[in-house]
Amino acid sequence: MSQTSASASASALVVVGTGVAGLATALAAAPRPVLLVGGSPPGSGGCTALAQGGIAAAMADDDSAAAHARDTMVAGADHNDYDAVQYLVGNAALAVRWLQAQGIAFDHDGDRLELGREGGHGCARVVHAGGDASGHRLLLALMRAVQQAPHITWLPPSLLDAVRLRDGRVSGVGLVELATGATQELACAELVLATGGCGALFAATTNPATADGNGMALALACGARLRDTEFMQFHPTALDVARTGALPLITEALRGAGARLLDERGRALMKGRHPLGDLAPRDTVARRVWECRQAGGQVWLDARHLPGDWALRFPTVFALCLRHGIDPREQLIPVTPAAHFHMGGVAVDLEGRTDVAGLYAVGEVACNGVHGANRLASNSLLEGVVFGRRLGRHLAHVRLHVPAQGKERWVDRGVAADPPALDQLRQLAWSTLGPVRHGRRMAEAIERLGSDAAIGASWQGKLMERFLQAASRRRLSLGAHYREDAAG
Repeated sequence: MSQTSASASASALVVVGTGVAGLATALAAAPRPVLLVGGSPPGSGGCTALAQGGIAAAMADDDSAAAHARDTMVAGADHNDYDAVQYLVGNAALAVRWLQAQGIAFDHDGDRLELGREGGHGCARVVHAGGDASGHRLLLALMRAVQQAPHITWLPPSLLDAVRLRDGRVSGVGLVELATGATQELACAELVLATGGCGALFAATTNPATADGNGMALALACGARLRDTEFMQFHPTALDVARTGALPLITEALRGAGARLLDERGRALMKGRHPLGDLAPRDTVARRVWECRQAGGQVWLDARHLPGDWALRFPTVFALCLRHGIDPREQLIPVTPAAHFHMGGVAVDLEGRTDVAGLYAVGEVACNGVHGANRLASNSLLEGVVFGRRLGRHLAHVRLHVPAQGKERWVDRGVAADPPALDQLRQLAWSTLGPVRHGRRMAEAIERLGSDAAIGASWQGKLMERFLQAASRRRLSLGAHYREDAAG
């Protein structure tokens, strides 16, 4: 992999995003030359490195792809695209083997893969690497594979600033180099957005600041459709500590290993709420935690009785807790819900194609319907690998040349909200599009966006208005979209 700046031809393939979806796409596109763009070097930054869960795959003797599909559909409230789900679960075991071929050492129990269980799964089927360090281990392995791939050129860390359209199709990109602020224009025939989600638009989130919906906003400006934007998943167990930025994530694997959620009086929080109790789908657990917190109560995760060496089983959570003065072996862990994963995104087909010729999207920025109204735990890294590889193979031998002549225009996201306005927008999103929603509050938020130019005229405000409109139109509850004024 070259680390020098490169000019691009009119037939170039540009992949923006260095998380699991972007790296899988770039690797699978061989032998076609790929220009890889990211705000940080491959193997760092973004949500993938923070992922503590693993890869869901039916690899146990008593499991099956059909059972994995059933759990995925149940979690997604049957709002899922059936063909996308079948492709995901049908290629899950192959994805695990491909990752092993890239050098990922998954955790083993003897000579067999160690399988964990997480919320919404009917059995243990989650493959981990390094305990709860799966995302980090996965990203490092893919980074090494990218470094050794002669067809991939990694450009210096840059941000995608604009897209050039010629006669309505992608013909180039504008980049801003982070180290120098220099701008660069590259010609290209296909552009892949693998820019991640939008959780950072919420006041409480597990996502880094870069997961702000920037890829969605740019695709929208280019004329692409969005899909299912009302469905935001809230993780029920972020570490409840005072801090700015992303809240530390407390992996669901703890509950899979037997940890229990308790209220401030020490009572089991999920007792009588769902047949799966603490391992109910995330939307159910997150709403219960939200309700307790809104009523002024505290929610705790009790993992004190878990056996084994924390430094080996849950090294990430163990270090996070100790950093905040909590020893999870002896103390309860305070938790709160936080925006975690967006099931919606840029509307794409199973090949990652958008409505704009030459524009593709994959991973959390995209929506092919595989997650439905609520993502099943540990299906996100899987999605990035499975559909990233499918998109890469599709683009491997496509060599389209954009006509040299035609009506041309540059498209950008528009003006960005300044820091105070962005803080207001994030609070607005949390209060109106959080785990529990109400039509009146959403209508008031839309009205405010229309009257307050500081937040409403920004690209973040316009994106949030789309989310609010979609949530307002869906009057009945479904999956992660829960309306207390019309629960159904």
